[in-house]
Amino acid sequence: MTQPVPKHGADRLGTFQLAGEADGLALVFSHPLSFWGGIDAETGEIIDHSHPGLGQNVAGRILVMPSGRGSSSSSSVLAEAIRRGTAPACILLERPDPILAVGAIVAEFLYDIHMPLVVCDIAGIVSGDRIAVRVGGAGK
Repeated sequence: MTQPVPKHGADRLGTFQLAGEADGLALVFSHPLSFWGGIDAETGEIIDHSHPGLGQNVAGRILVMPSGRGSSSSSSVLAEAIRRGTAPACILLERPDPILAVGAIVAEFLYDIHMPLVVCDIAGIVSGDRIAVRVGGAGK
């Protein structure tokens, strides 16, 4: 489990899909984002013309959204972005996403680069909030 802490001080508990630690500014979307065709792995820029985040950059941010959005190829795009250093520092989701988890696991295995993936209550988190993701005591 984790404790993402927005700058307004609210502690939240969640469940790691992939453990790790991260700090950064939140980039919050109410719409899911696909990494396949949605993110440029070379830059971290959102390139999906149908997504409200078009033109924003996920690199080093705490990406907050309800879930990922398909394609199974999103895992390979996420792994490549992690390798290049253009991926989010962490992804917070309302619902588990096995496709994003596979991308983060592959990057950890191949490149020894850790990007936490956490399922938690994201209500009230807004873009620009400072988030710290940590493993708490007793496995939390």
